[in-house]
Amino acid sequence: MSAVLDHGGHGHDHDDHHGHPHGWRRWVYATNHKDIGTLYLLFSLTMLMIGGVLALGIRAELFQPGLQLVNPELFNQLTTMHGIIMVFGAIMPAFVGVANWMLPLQIGASDMAFARMNNFSFWLMIPAALMLVGSFFMPGGAPAAGWTLYAPLTLQMGPSMDAGIFAMHILGASSIM
Repeated sequence: MSAVLDHGGHGHDHDDHHGHPHGWRRWVYATNHKDIGTLYLLFSLTMLMIGGVLALGIRAELFQPGLQLVNPELFNQLTTMHGIIMVFGAIMPAFVGVANWMLPLQIGASDMAFARMNNFSFWLMIPAALMLVGSFFMPGGAPAAGWTLYAPLTLQMGPSMDAGIFAMHILGASSIM
């Protein structure tokens, strides 16, 4: 003989859970792979615009031979920051954003593994990007050692080089997670 269990008599059902967060909490506490992928893509687009403005400054200076708009030191700063911002702020987050959108769909998973670490990885990029762009306003200007930051040139700068290197470390840690 079989028995039917009646779950209606308990104090709560499984349908009584709170809904997903709404408004700004949906984005800050996101664990949904599509929301996090959207955040990555929006961040990447923002950094692409910032890097594009730096590229416009570089191209405007290279329009004719000689000095037109900026001095050579600022030109080196624009070139260095353009390279760092485009690689670590635009290209890598764009790849991660597309991967967050596509990989769970391709493998048939309901969500990404380690969703909270995925969220934390995104939110590490915001202070790193602010520190990187903020190095323009530090004493000595932005880092001007090329986007690879060769060691002899990194020793000649002030606190902006330290902030730039630390920002690259945070961006690198974010991409590893």
